[in-house]
Amino acid sequence: MIPTIVIVGRPNVGKSTLFNRLTRSRDAIVADLPGLTRDRHYGRGRVGDKAYIVVDTGGFEPVGPDNILHAMARQTLLAVDEADAIVFLVDCRQGLMPHDRLIADQLRRTGRRVWLVVNKAEGMQPATAGAEFHELALGDPLTVSAAHGEGISDLADLMTADFPAKDDAEADDESEVARPRIAIVGRPNVGKSTLVNRLLGEERVVVFDQPGTTRDSIYIDFERAGRRYTLIDTAGVRRRGNVEDAVEKYSVIKTLQAIEDANVAILVLDAREQITDQDAHIAGYILEAGRAMVVAVNKWDGLTPEARDHAKRSLARTLNFMEFAPVYYISALTGTSVGELLVAVDSAYQAAMAKMPTPKLTRALITAVERQQPPRAGPFRPKLRYAHQGGSNPPRIVIHGTGLNHISADYRRYLERFFRETFKLQGTPLKIEFRQGRNPYDPRR
Repeated sequence: MIPTIVIVGRPNVGKSTLFNRLTRSRDAIVADLPGLTRDRHYGRGRVGDKAYIVVDTGGFEPVGPDNILHAMARQTLLAVDEADAIVFLVDCRQGLMPHDRLIADQLRRTGRRVWLVVNKAEGMQPATAGAEFHELALGDPLTVSAAHGEGISDLADLMTADFPAKDDAEADDESEVARPRIAIVGRPNVGKSTLVNRLLGEERVVVFDQPGTTRDSIYIDFERAGRRYTLIDTAGVRRRGNVEDAVEKYSVIKTLQAIEDANVAILVLDAREQITDQDAHIAGYILEAGRAMVVAVNKWDGLTPEARDHAKRSLARTLNFMEFAPVYYISALTGTSVGELLVAVDSAYQAAMAKMPTPKLTRALITAVERQQPPRAGPFRPKLRYAHQGGSNPPRIVIHGTGLNHISADYRRYLERFFRETFKLQGTPLKIEFRQGRNPYDPRR
């Protein structure tokens, strides 16, 4: 097992900035705003031949059982339970705070190795910056500046000194075939995080009855029925005109990046609300990225037959351009039909990664043309000669011939439907590219 380092501390002490330094990434959103991180965020780092996993956590500030800060603190405690080492991050600019003492008392009871790290110490003498934190009795404080990178390499060397070198088995584990990446996307408060927790079978991300609870894109590896997946819980995407907060703008960017990074997107809709144009815009993002898609209409339990009929009509009208995507009516809260989603995701992933040999594609093209020839363009009719595959995720079919610049949009849709049915490409968009052959009788220079 690869050792795990968990970063804990009060809100706004620089945990996400340190996470990005230790993982050499920009995966965690960083802003001068307390409570920005709310879920456990995992990343990989390495020092020489020693690999480790870093966990960024929300601010450790429990207030009340019904407060979102309490839910964030519960996620932090779950991360601490799986830690091999804990980085307790404090802020030397603010000094030793009463809440730092409460966190230190709680960490001492875990029995884990705790590294006391004093952040924001740029331009200060280490002895001066860490002096008052000796009171916490967690060993000698280590001074760093996560924002400027000062002291980070020394900290990483110290923390990994007792970690084992990465063995061949772990190297093979990292080099195995990539697991399907599934992005859970949709508008705010439609139940995306609840669906993630239901698929995982544990309270892995914060669920709270408040739009915008999830702010970052959270990547979660899990296994079901011997098959490995990576789930991506994303922030809700509102209409562009309603996005004013800078943090929300970063969250939307992270969501769009997650769609690009995914193999399959599960678009979550709220059956108890009108299927809106914003749902269609999000579906358009997925289609533009060329990702396979499964539609999950959530909160289906308890609806009257009339409400269900209305939701189905609204869905057919709003997402009529996504006819390739299967639709499932689920309840993430109770688990109704959630198991069927992964079966649909597997089918969509296989369709997105399908390999279509050139002879089979060409024979299918010949059959399609025999059934329905392309319309004439003036005195000539376009000639479709042969086809081959041009890529996957999404599948791309390249058709060669002459006069192809006169192929109509209707005939292109006919070919898409024909190839989709022939090669069973349900759940994924299909791209068709026409390549015009050169006319040998054209005058040459």
